[in-house]
Amino acid sequence: MTLIRSIGPELVVMTVVLVGVAAAASAQMPAPDDVAAAPADAETMASGLAHKMLQAGTGEQHPGPRSNVTVHYTGWLTDGTMFDSSVARGAPASFPLNGVIAGWTEGVQLMVVGEKRRFWIPASIGYGDRGGGGGLIPGGATLVFDIELLSIQ
Repeated sequence: MTLIRSIGPELVVMTVVLVGVAAAASAQMPAPDDVAAAPADAETMASGLAHKMLQAGTGEQHPGPRSNVTVHYTGWLTDGTMFDSSVARGAPASFPLNGVIAGWTEGVQLMVVGEKRRFWIPASIGYGDRGGGGGLIPGGATLVFDIELLSIQ
């Protein structure tokens, strides 16, 4: 649930209440075999983001850094612990790419509609030292995501 309120003409406060993570975590998706580290055939970007295509897409357009996208995803820690999954919830997620962690903003821009890709996101472009997910993601954690790009709005 997201609540948006305006405080004066130049300040908007958005309160996001995260729901569904605990429920998704109870419906575990098996971790991929290469969850502990990116394999040799994964490409690594200057930022440290590693990625590997799992399924080619049918689209021709890549989203931009401010595009709104709809995706299915599952996220694991490198020990194989799943911390969130839109697949397990049965509901894709939609959001602007500039409103998520930097690793997602960078990585999803590499994709086209219909594509599935696995990402290894270092803490520096993930949740950093603070962690996230209501305590499910420890500080300094590398995150592994399988993402399917469903649409670009």
